Amino acid sequence: MIWDRIVTAVLQLNIGYLDIIDIIIVGYVFYRLILIIRGTRAEQLIKGLVILLLAMIISDKLGLKTLNWILEKVMTVGLIAIPIVFQPELRRALEQLGRGKIFKPSSWSWDPQDFDHFMEELMKAIPALVKKRIGALIVIERNTGLKDWIETGIAIDGTISAELLVNIFFPLSPLHDGAVIIRGDQIVAAGCYLPLTDDPYLDKELGARHRAGLGVTEQSDAVALIVSDETGIVSVAHNGVLTRYLDEKKLREILTELCAPPQTEGLNLNFWPWRNNK
Repeated sequence: MIWDRIVTAVLQLNIGYLDIIDIIIVGYVFYRLILIIRGTRAEQLIKGLVILLLAMIISDKLGLKTLNWILEKVMTVGLIAIPIVFQPELRRALEQLGRGKIFKPSSWSWDPQDFDHFMEELMKAIPALVKKRIGALIVIERNTGLKDWIETGIAIDGTISAELLVNIFFPLSPLHDGAVIIRGDQIVAAGCYLPLTDDPYLDKELGARHRAGLGVTEQSDAVALIVSDETGIVSVAHNGVLTRYLDEKKLREILTELCAPPQTEGLNLNFWPWRNNK
């Protein structure tokens, strides 16, 4: 009965087989574009444009003429700026099209249940890095995808472990100079190159590692964990703000607040290996 109604509706709209094929092709192209954008900064920008578009439609329906006029002008400027803002994504899409990668599946997901394991291994690695004065830059991906910078490094795609983190940052190892990017409880890539901050007021004693940690958090909502190789000081960067001289309690609070999924509120996070060394 339902299918009969659907067929009848299609016939009434005078939709032919070519129209159906056309719709399928366009739908697939949009689907692949969404997969390309997903996991990059462009995803957040598109969400902002959608919100502006909805606000413009609602203001028009409600008769808010001044607000609607402002939103229309903003949308006009936004449409002109899209090719400029999305230039890296457009370039990557064309490159993937040329290489045939646009037809390959690409997806990932965050598993909240892995947070306990992530915290445990991270808290094993940090004191080992501090004790041996091994510099480290660990970037934790959150809502904004870091695919742009993941592609600059070497793919790891391995479950996080303290031993693996220490070995990656061990001096003279091939990947020790770059950043490690973590997604969930997975080390996605190592040796990644990140954008440096342009903050002119940053302490001059801070080197490239701290500047890179700040830079990536200025352009995304990621959390960067930095261990100084000279002083062993542990710092966290978020939203372009660097917090230094963190002890175990403060660092645990920051990571839990910024990275813990809602399901992990009752986790026991009291494990901290360097506590016994005090």
